[in-house]
Amino acid sequence: MIKFFYEIPNFHIKKESYLINKICILLNNEGMYIGNINYIFCNDNFLLYMNKKYLKKNFYTDVLAFNYSVRKFISGDIFISVDRVYDNSKQWNQFFMYELKRVMIHAVLHFLGYNDHNYIDKIIMKKKEEFYLNLFKF
Repeated sequence: MIKFFYEIPNFHIKKESYLINKICILLNNEGMYIGNINYIFCNDNFLLYMNKKYLKKNFYTDVLAFNYSVRKFISGDIFISVDRVYDNSKQWNQFFMYELKRVMIHAVLHFLGYNDHNYIDKIIMKKKEEFYLNLFKF
């Protein structure tokens, strides 16, 4: 099951079911099954607090993903800073929703074992993101 939670006022995704369906297709395409995935939309300060508390890192980020997957059942909590996504969309000259969907896909790809720790892994991850963004007509 995929659920959306909102830790900030005045932000809500209108077509939740559409996005949930697309994430399900992504998982199916990768040969995986849906466990429990929670998307928690928050602000910069909330995510900075989480980054400090759980990862011992003191910087802003757009997304933190905590993977609880078991075998082929993908589960986890995905915290997304709406503030950071908005700033990134301006920096990269993208629509906000496009950047938000990219981050949502990015986090799930981490759950599937894709990483972005080195140059080659970053290229692979970016190609996967673009593949799913194009496939879903995001």
